[in-house]
Order: sequence, then structure tokens, then C-alpha cells
Amino acid sequence: MKFETDKTADPLPGQNGHTITANSAASSQEGVLPVCKPEGISSFRMVQLVRSISGIKKVGHTGTLDPFASGVLVICAGRSATKLIPQLMEGDKEYEATLQLGVITDTQDPEGQIVAKRPVPDFTEKEINACLSRFTGEQLQTPPSYSAVKHKGKPLYYYARRGIKVTKEPRLIIIKELECLARHRNSLVLRVVCSKGTYIRTLGADIGEYFGCGAHLKKLKRTRNGFFSLAQTLDGERLFPGKMARSMLELHRMPVETVKELLADNRESN
Repeated sequence: MKFETDKTADPLPGQNGHTITANSAASSQEGVLPVCKPEGISSFRMVQLVRSISGIKKVGHTGTLDPFASGVLVICAGRSATKLIPQLMEGDKEYEATLQLGVITDTQDPEGQIVAKRPVPDFTEKEINACLSRFTGEQLQTPPSYSAVKHKGKPLYYYARRGIKVTKEPRLIIIKELECLARHRNSLVLRVVCSKGTYIRTLGADIGEYFGCGAHLKKLKRTRNGFFSLAQTLDGERLFPGKMARSMLELHRMPVETVKELLADNRESN
């Protein structure tokens, strides 16, 4: 199935953990729905679909995935569920990331313009491990220009699209696990476990600079968001018309009380 992207459009309310509302009658079936977002569709569009199918007014999610990315998107439907968004956003994230070496884009991902190409050195497995070790642990990361981080009330991408350079202060992040899953001539496939607020495309660009060839994030799949894994998700394509969307929502909906218990258990284990 092919979807349209909305990279060039300003995100609507409902992104980055916020919620959106509808005028339709509210459903009593509130809860948390872990969805596998397909490539080529925005996180906001997935929220719209859940809102439309369920009839619930208040729907939000716990962290945006860019249109080119796929994987776990946790959607909260109903007032009692959306109240849990701040807590759910605190969980670690796990990703499978493919870096395209030797090609640099202005957005650090495949949706931007290529700004430079460099030769890729023939580095060894030992050199790869040394690099990944360098980027593991606590560190300061500067948010990318094309991001939703606010500056004077507007997201950074607002300025970037108008050619205005704005640099935000670096933020403390934690890369808890970083390993190489596959090495090809001009690409690396990495597994990353990180704290909230980590930009994987910036990590990829920094790794490219470490090797001297540059890089951008070619593909990204979120395999875990807090205690929700990819295996628990509903295939997002099944939320589109003609896919028995309403029954699929109900089958995969997790009651609010169950999620509260999981959050409590998670706090105790930490």
C-alpha cells in the first residue's frame, strides 16, 4: 500500500505527545493502542484514523515517528488514557536504524536535500566497535535544525524552511545500548536503545562525521517504546477503510487500568 507523506507541511496539533479533539460522539472504549506505523504516513494521520474509527474526542500519542520511519507508535484514546501520556513518554526507546554512509542531507534523513557526498573508508570491525563505544552512555546532543523543538514559540523546522539558522543548546541524552547488526559497503545497520529526546538521525550524522565520510539516516524502525514492543502492535494498515478497522481497534486496545498497573510495576522494577 502506498501512502502520501506530509514532510513539507507544518505538523498539526497532536504531534510530540499532544492530543487532538473531534466533534463526533465519544465512545466508551477508552484505552491505549500500540500501533505499528507504516512507512510513508505521518504519526498525526494515525491519530486521526483512531479518532475517526473510535468516535472518541480526545486522542494523542506518546512520541512522533517521522513519515519515512515505521514501528511502534503508542496511541492513547480518551481523556483517562491521554492523561497517561507524560508517564508513557518517560520510557526508553529501541530502534533499528540504517545509516547511509558518504551522503549528507540537510535534514539528516532521506527526505532532505543532498548537500555533500564523500568517499567511504574501508574501516574494520574493530573501528566500528570503537566508534559505537564512543557514542554509548550519557552525552550532550544538539537538536537538529529540522525538528519540533521550540525557539521563541515556533519549532526549529519553521526557521530552517525559511533559511534562518537557529542553534539550540545541547541536551543531555543517554544511549544505553548501541550495536552493529550488519555492515555493508556504504551502510551500517544499528540497534539503539536510548532515553527520551534522543534524535537517531543526529546520532547517525555524528557517527558519519566520526568516520569522516558523513552519513544520513536512511531507514528507521522503532522496535520498542517503553514496555510496548513491536510484537504487541496492531498493523497500522489495518486501520484504513475496508480493513475491519473498528474490530481491530477493540482487539488490540489495552484498558487504562491495565496500563496504570504496568506503569506502577515498571516504577517498582527501576
